[in-house]
Amino acid sequence: MSAHALRMPRSGFGRGQVYAVAGCYFVASFAALGLPPYLTEILPELGDRDARWAGVLYVVPTVFGALGAPLWGRLADPFGRKRLLLRAQLGLAVSFLLAGWADSLATFTVALVLQGILGGTFAASNGYLGAALEGPALSKALTLMQGSARAALVAAPILVGSLSGWMSPHRQYALLAVLPLTAALLLAALPGPVQAQQPRREPETMSAEVPSVGSLKGLFALEFAFVFSTVISFPYLIELVHDRLPGTSPALTGVLFALPHLCYLVAALAVHAAFRSRPRAGLVLGFTCIALGLAGHGIADSQTALIAVRLLLGAGLTLGLVCLSVLAAAGAEGRAPGELFGSLEFFSKAGAVAAGVTAAAGSARYGPAAPVLIGGAAAAVTAALLPTLHLRTRWSH
Repeated sequence: MSAHALRMPRSGFGRGQVYAVAGCYFVASFAALGLPPYLTEILPELGDRDARWAGVLYVVPTVFGALGAPLWGRLADPFGRKRLLLRAQLGLAVSFLLAGWADSLATFTVALVLQGILGGTFAASNGYLGAALEGPALSKALTLMQGSARAALVAAPILVGSLSGWMSPHRQYALLAVLPLTAALLLAALPGPVQAQQPRREPETMSAEVPSVGSLKGLFALEFAFVFSTVISFPYLIELVHDRLPGTSPALTGVLFALPHLCYLVAALAVHAAFRSRPRAGLVLGFTCIALGLAGHGIADSQTALIAVRLLLGAGLTLGLVCLSVLAAAGAEGRAPGELFGSLEFFSKAGAVAAGVTAAAGSARYGPAAPVLIGGAAAAVTAALLPTLHLRTRWSH
């Protein structure tokens, strides 16, 4: 079998199916990404008048998603990636329905716990793609999946805000449950990924191609550090903008929040083409841009300066996400994809939880600039240590 053939999608799994999986993740993510910012409006309807539990409930799905991701990933390999992807979409639909019809804080909390445990659509989607694709095709598909996540992160709050005029964000959970249900129906029509029979290789060749435990530990560490250093800037960005530029319109604040994610949507595929053969260099550059961009947030005192540092952060975000996708694709070769992507999701969500807790503590103690400075320091340390990590950066074929 030629090297070119080995890089081709398995079982006739083509570009249309990849776009379908990414599109289904996009529509299923609306409630999960668009409604948490409105918890301060939802909780008073459930008896928490001052929304004191908003900060805790914001991370509840993430915490339980992190705990459940490795288990679902391991189950996907023996029981079928398509089945576990459908389970994740249907699990979201059930949890959203329960959240939308909850009439007490306790019931709503249970719904968020179930969202974390039963969801995991991102890891399930990546595991499904990892069983059908390999090499550059897989890394490009993972890059597209991250684009789907960024697009949902930009569009979902806008949609929820637009609907709020005639339906409360609380009840929108029930309405938006139709989206993961629709995604499940669409995914049911897709073929199940079946690995093609691989050609026999000499034992020494096979052992050289299996990713080492050390390389996966390095990948997991980078995933945690990347999510921590970027997500830590999210919760208090609006407060920071208002502190530096009093009177800034909500529209401009929203644009500033979205800029890094828009950078990814514009540049991700070009960055993938440029760095797919040198992801380590791309990550060093990415973490450096993140460090400089977040440090710039701490001193930016004008609209132009804020736009500039947000774009610099966007460059780092794009480089980091793309190059981590390349490393994940390389690490998936020779391994069960469900287990790998489930474990990767655990470290991603663990980084997000750590970022949220650190941001809250830092902001309360030192003000709204503290989270971006902490995140910048973490990114700078990671960039300095990255050359020492053992990583698998190339495909074997």
